[in-house]
Amino acid sequence: MTQFIRLGLLTVISLAAGCGKGNTDTVTIDGSTHVTAAQPNGNVATVNGAISIDDNAKLGSAKTVNGDIYLGAHATAASLATVNGMITADKGSRVSGEITSVNGTLSLLDESEVTGSLTNVNGKIIITNAHVAGGITTVGGDIAVNGLSRIDGGIWVKNLDLGVLPAGDRVPRVVIGPGSTIRGEIRFEHKVKLFVSDKATIGPVDGADAVKFSGDNPPP
Repeated sequence: MTQFIRLGLLTVISLAAGCGKGNTDTVTIDGSTHVTAAQPNGNVATVNGAISIDDNAKLGSAKTVNGDIYLGAHATAASLATVNGMITADKGSRVSGEITSVNGTLSLLDESEVTGSLTNVNGKIIITNAHVAGGITTVGGDIAVNGLSRIDGGIWVKNLDLGVLPAGDRVPRVVIGPGSTIRGEIRFEHKVKLFVSDKATIGPVDGADAVKFSGDNPPP
C-alpha cells in the first residue's frame, strides 16, 4: 500500500507534466474536479480534492490523494484510486480495472461492475447487487456483500503491510447476505467476525469459523 501511495503521487505529477494543447487529461493540484458526460475525457487526477463524474460519462483513470471519488450512474472508467477518501460507483456503472483506496469506504451500487479487484486498508466495503470480477482485499475494513451480488476471485482479509497503520485494534466484520455468491476462497490472515446467510453461496473458508444466519440480517 505504501507503494500505491508513491505511485499515486507520481501519476498525478506525470499527468501534470504531460498536459498540453489537445490533451484530454485533466490535472488539478488543489481543488475538486467535475467530469461531465458531454466532453471527451482522458485521465483525471488531483492531489487535494474530490472527483465527481457525471452519469453516463466516459473516462480513463481517476486518481486523487486526498478526496472522494464518485462515479455516476451508467458511467465508465478504466480505474479509480484514492489514498484518503471514499469511492462510490453508482448504479449501472462500469470500471474495467481496479478500485483502490487506502483509508476510505468503497461502495458499489445496483448493477455496477468492476472487472478488476476492490482493495482498501481501512474502511468499509459495501457491495449491493453488484459484480466484482477480481476479488476483494482489505486489512481492517468491514465487508458487506448484499442482495444478488457476485464476487469472483474470493475475499482476502490480509495481515498488515509494513509501514501502513491499521485503524485501531478492532475486529473486522464480514457479512455475506442472502442471495449473494462468492466464487473462490475466502481467506483470513487475522481475526474477523464472519456471518454467512443460509441463502448465500460461498467457496472454501480459511482462517475463520462462519456464523450461519437466517433472515435478512445477521446477529449484532
